[in-house]
Amino acid sequence: MCSAIHLAKKGISCVVWEKSEFPRHKVCGEYVSNETLHYLNYLGFDPYEYNAVNISEFQVSHWNGDITHSLLGQGAFGISRFVFDDVLCRLAHQAGAAVLAPENVTSVEKQDNFYDVKTNKGSYQVEILISAHGKKSNIDRMLEREFFQTDNDYLGVKYHFRYTLPSHQVSLHNFPNGYCGVSMVEDEKINVCYLTTKTNLKQFSNIDEMEKEVVFQNPYLKDIFTNGDKLFEEPKVISDFSFRPKLPVEDGILMVGDSAGLIPPLCGNGMAMAIHSAYIASNNIEGYFAGKIDRAGLETEYTSAWNKNFKPRLEAGNKLQQLFGKKTISSLALKGLHLAPFLLPAIIKKTHGKDFFRDE
Repeated sequence: MCSAIHLAKKGISCVVWEKSEFPRHKVCGEYVSNETLHYLNYLGFDPYEYNAVNISEFQVSHWNGDITHSLLGQGAFGISRFVFDDVLCRLAHQAGAAVLAPENVTSVEKQDNFYDVKTNKGSYQVEILISAHGKKSNIDRMLEREFFQTDNDYLGVKYHFRYTLPSHQVSLHNFPNGYCGVSMVEDEKINVCYLTTKTNLKQFSNIDEMEKEVVFQNPYLKDIFTNGDKLFEEPKVISDFSFRPKLPVEDGILMVGDSAGLIPPLCGNGMAMAIHSAYIASNNIEGYFAGKIDRAGLETEYTSAWNKNFKPRLEAGNKLQQLFGKKTISSLALKGLHLAPFLLPAIIKKTHGKDFFRDE
């Protein structure tokens, strides 16, 4: 949606295919770093006009009850994907992009100078193709992407609650073989989104039982689930996604967001990376249509910029993930942060970027 708005504003013809009804709730931490704000404003979106919550403090807990916290130097905002996606979709329409939903892409074939895109409703020819299909999709299968060939054990679960929580706080709570992010979004709703494993789930008859036996080992999470009011009839769930490295360009297709690389949720900044990668892709495409770079240059420049901006974050995130969900390691890590509180802001900085729009 960000790329569609950006390019349509520049007079470039755009079409967006979205396979399902739109907007909808998605498994997402719904935390967005302020590094995106100036670019979002350029696109016409001010999250605070839609009751987004200002987030300025981060805290992390172990399931024995130990907790530590830090200020977020740059800050962030909380907004639900439902509202965020809905506004961006309307802005894309207003900018002149065609948004086709629900319409599912069923095949993509690269020709000499264009892509032949087939959907469940028609056939299209496009010169440049961006794929923002998320963590895992049939697009990955079509392209025979390497990470798609491996089975993955991860499971993501999300709820919205009514629960009393400081609005300026984002929290990360450990439990055995997993961790859970908690923060407020618009209208005083609390987003609770956790990562665990299918192996964890298989030990129990359903998600509810697993939560009681495993997630509730963290007293902070037990209190939320016990005393909060769930706003979804059923949790939103995803599985079989991978944190393995991906290529930002496949068969000439520019990958943005999670389709280019998935940062562990504990780093809490996947949405900012998606927005930033859309900005990079859009600038490169703009240069291509202006005749400043050829097709090979477009792919090379996007790959180079993507690796420069995001590869270090992904590497830091994957290393950090190894500290969570394991009792002894995570306990020692938390004690280390207590003894050296300056480390937590430094860690946060490694998984967040600069204000890419204003700084340029």
